Formats: sequence, C-alpha cells, structure tokens
Amino acid sequence: MTEAAGAPWHEDESFWHHMAGILFSTKRWAGASEEIGHVLALSGIAPGAAVLDLPCGPGRHSLEFARRGFAVTGVDITRAYLDEARQRADEEGLALDLVCDDMRRFVRPQAFDLVVNLYTSFGYFEDPREDEQVLRNVHRSLRPGGTLVMDMMGREVVARVFRPRDWTELDDGGLLLEHREILHDWTWNRMRWIYIRDGVRHDHTLEVRLYSADQLKSLLAGAGFEQVRVFGDLEGAPYDHDAQRLVVTARKPQ
Repeated sequence: MTEAAGAPWHEDESFWHHMAGILFSTKRWAGASEEIGHVLALSGIAPGAAVLDLPCGPGRHSLEFARRGFAVTGVDITRAYLDEARQRADEEGLALDLVCDDMRRFVRPQAFDLVVNLYTSFGYFEDPREDEQVLRNVHRSLRPGGTLVMDMMGREVVARVFRPRDWTELDDGGLLLEHREILHDWTWNRMRWIYIRDGVRHDHTLEVRLYSADQLKSLLAGAGFEQVRVFGDLEGAPYDHDAQRLVVTARKPQ
C-alpha cells in the first residue's frame, strides 16, 4: 500500500493511520510528561496560560498541558488523530479545544501565551515560503511577550548521526525498514518507511526540509520574533557537537 496519488505525504491520511503506532508508541506517550516539564522550564509559562499545540497529533502533549492546568488548543489536519485526542480528553475529564486545520492557514490573533511545535513538525512543505507562512501565523497568534518553542532534528545533528538504512523490530511484532536520502545540497531529507506486520506491508515516503540553527534563527527573526535562543535538547543543553535535537525558543515583542 502506498501514498495517495498526487497528495503530499503530510496530507495523506493513510500515512498517519498506518504509522500511528510507530510515531506515537507507548514509550513516546509515556515521555510526554517529562518533555512538557522541560518545555515549561524553557518558556517560563505559568499554569492557566493559553497554549497552542501545532500540530497536536493525537494529543500527546496537549493532554499533558491540560493536566497541568493550561487552556489548550490543539490543531491538526488529521481528523482521526483529533478524534483520539478528544476521546482521551473526555476519559480524563480534560478540556481541549481541538481544531481540524492546516498550520499554513490557522491563525487566532493574539490568543496564546505559548505555541509549541514539537517532534520535527516543521519543514514539511516543498515551497519554503510556506514554512515562513507558518511562522508568521504563529507570530500573529501569540500575545505580545508570548513564546514559541520548536523541537526538530537540525541539519547539524542529522549530519552527525546519518545512516542511509536501518531496520527496527517493533514492540507490536512488526518490522520497520527505513531508507534515507539527503538531497538538494543538504536541505532536504527523504525517508522511505516500509512497515511490515502480520504479512501486510505499508510503504510510504516522507520528506522534511533540513534547517541549520543559523537558518532557523534567521527565519524566526524575519517573522518578527526576538530573543531567539538555541539548545541541543529540551533540557536546555548547548547546541554543539553533542546536540541531540535542535530546540529553539523565541519571543514575540511586547
């Protein structure tokens, strides 16, 4: 089974359906509390503040923010993920404002104190101007003095750890085969994922733009952000040769 003909991978609901158990494994769900603890330490946001989780997926981070007393809006293009987030919130008695929309379109002017874009959820689009549009939307949606926290695999990190092929035995008994290509002068990472379980094979290709720390800082400044800081993980380690992630915080001017 392959991607829907003509649809970009990030708009192909079959990808998000087939790969949900890999993208949002039990281990990743369990790690949400620690990750949000680090995000709050980096951002300095107090409970009760308004948070936008963009995109929110099935609510892994949105739910954790809600548990901690934040007013949470989650935006995602995949309705099935929003349905799962809504069901989980209802089971816990949590309030979530869930919106089905594209991050290139969603704007709620001056509505949020914190916007989070986590787990390499940026750089999906072939036209880099659409990435710029996302950041402009976020800037408009933040209140003056509000904070953006982004977390992704930076180009420098990918260059250090790059492997063209991997295979992984999964907890569900399945097998994930990965093939990676670096394209367009180290600006683009193309990944083919083949997931095999119980004799059924799902084959998808996903592509993500690779940003260096310096490029991302410039992009944020161009969108109107200031006080841009770069870290090597959500715990606030330096972005150096040991960095595990590219994590950036940026503020909208008062």
